[in-house]
Amino acid sequence: MRVCPESRMHLAGVASAKLVDATEQDWSEEYLAPIISIKVVAGVEEAIAHINRYSSHHTDAIITRDHLHAQAFLQEVDSASVMVNTSTRFADGFEFGLGAEIGISTDKFHARGPVGIEGLTSLKYVVLGNGEVRVKAPHHG
Repeated sequence: MRVCPESRMHLAGVASAKLVDATEQDWSEEYLAPIISIKVVAGVEEAIAHINRYSSHHTDAIITRDHLHAQAFLQEVDSASVMVNTSTRFADGFEFGLGAEIGISTDKFHARGPVGIEGLTSLKYVVLGNGEVRVKAPHHG
């Protein structure tokens, strides 16, 4: 776990936790390993600002009981998929009814050549849950 000073204090008593002080690069790093970056923030506004600065803008989620925080998160986080109280593993073309996923994009504008109105729009998927998780990817074949 890559941790900020405050999260280190909260996790210091966990015997199996392998804590490493986070660097600035850790906040935007896309790890290809079982590594997580943990930062404690002062509130939902700071969380949204942190996500909008460091996220890949693919999929972001909030776990909250506060409806206003959830609504602010859904409206203000600039990502292709935003989720409330559910696993980010649901961000999948097949799960969204698009058929087998052949690729992903975090770009907002990707059209080339003559462009109509559809080429000037982007999508944002909103997923609401009550703690659901996706334990195994579905077989698409």
